[in-house]
Amino acid sequence: MTTRPVVCVGFVLAALPGLDYLPERSIVFVEEPDVVRKRDVHAKVADAPLVRDVVAWEHYRPGAADEFHVRHRDLAPAAVLPLVEYATPFAARLAERYGLPGAGYGAALVLRDKSVLRRVAGAAGIANPASRPAGGPEDVRAFLRAHPGGVVLKPANRQGSVGTMILTDPGRVDDAWERCLRQDEGVFVPDRRMPLAMLVEQYVAGHEYSVEMFLSDGEPVFAGVTDKLLYPGPRPIEQGHVVPADVSPELAERLTGQTRRLLAAVGFGTGVVHCEWIVSGGVPYLVECAGRFGGDGIVALLQHAYGFDPVRTYQRLMAGEPPDGPLPRQAASAAAVRFLAAAPGLVEAVDGLAEARAIPGVLDVDVSVAPGDRVPELRSSWDRVGHVAVRAETPAAAARLAEEAIGRVVVTVRPDAG
Repeated sequence: MTTRPVVCVGFVLAALPGLDYLPERSIVFVEEPDVVRKRDVHAKVADAPLVRDVVAWEHYRPGAADEFHVRHRDLAPAAVLPLVEYATPFAARLAERYGLPGAGYGAALVLRDKSVLRRVAGAAGIANPASRPAGGPEDVRAFLRAHPGGVVLKPANRQGSVGTMILTDPGRVDDAWERCLRQDEGVFVPDRRMPLAMLVEQYVAGHEYSVEMFLSDGEPVFAGVTDKLLYPGPRPIEQGHVVPADVSPELAERLTGQTRRLLAAVGFGTGVVHCEWIVSGGVPYLVECAGRFGGDGIVALLQHAYGFDPVRTYQRLMAGEPPDGPLPRQAASAAAVRFLAAAPGLVEAVDGLAEARAIPGVLDVDVSVAPGDRVPELRSSWDRVGHVAVRAETPAAAARLAEEAIGRVVVTVRPDAG
């Protein structure tokens, strides 16, 4: 009998090891044609036994899932999994068309638009920063006059901190506006122009966390709180994460409870979410919520800290099956990731990888640049150049170990002139 495939929307090669329990030729990737070409996807999966097919499909376009379903009625997938942020509406609608569990198309659309999400969350009584659409620098200056403590300029419909900046000086608004509109995501997005909507929001000072939550038909089956560390400066880019966050049971319950309240408000069905919060004065303020796994290696951190398989759990839920067994309520240990950034310029040397890997408790060390490569300005998550991942007995120990390991890795850069 032919195995029913699992449709993965968005090409993430690193997802394949997590799905290696599936039979051969189980995976069908659906990805934008430009991305398939630019990332040479066919060559990358040519020797992957799990992959049945790569379908080049413009899944960002309205109606794309319905057209796909009409043309591929006989595909009969066992599950539809969104693997990247921009794939979530397509995957949710495609699951509906095949009669499979999913987030729900309406919920996916709300989560993809931060402006709409603000309105729905506010109606549900969830704390939000003041926010309004921005059509140009004058809108930003007017909002900054009304909120002199600072504002955040950000896209309503992008990912990975792309095009996001914190502002306090009205004299820098024009420059910031131009810099935030430069949103080059390179090989990860199609060449055609994507619609863009900008927001200006009140800056809320506080500590940031995320909630990773699995749901089945609207009911949470797992929830964990992740601690977040940001690089200093005007770009709110993640420098690291710790799982689980070292917070009081009361704060953990408050964060997970507000996440559940938000998902009930948007009508989220089945899947996984990565929901980000800033806690200020004990109050969680919503940042944004994604209807997919958190990036930055958080999936692996969950597995190391909680001792269950997040990918297998997710796939089973999306196939309408229960998890393999009871999911943990508490972490058995802790895990952390720290990222490496470098000054803009030409890479001359990369040192310390072996030393970092030799430290007990270090799980992974990776650097994505080599001598001769050029490092851009740190504008988004895509501009980081490496990471370390570690495991330890406690969150505090994991954070210290990650700091020690990343300190061993040195990328020497010759700065660009000027």
